[in-house]
Amino acid sequence: MSKLRTYIEESTDELLNKVSWPTWSELQSSGVVVMIASIIISLIIFLMDSTFSTLMEKIYEII
Repeated sequence: MSKLRTYIEESTDELLNKVSWPTWSELQSSGVVVMIASIIISLIIFLMDSTFSTLMEKIYEII
């Protein structure tokens, strides 16, 4: 039981004193970067899916 207590105390100390937490503006800018990257990736996937769907429709028309 003492090991568990030591683990919790050391974890709390590390989170409060040793971790460098980002500022609010850093979080906002990181959030914007993630949002833009997500939009770009979703557009790429949409375009690939549309292209493949159109290609498959053309192939099925031939067959």
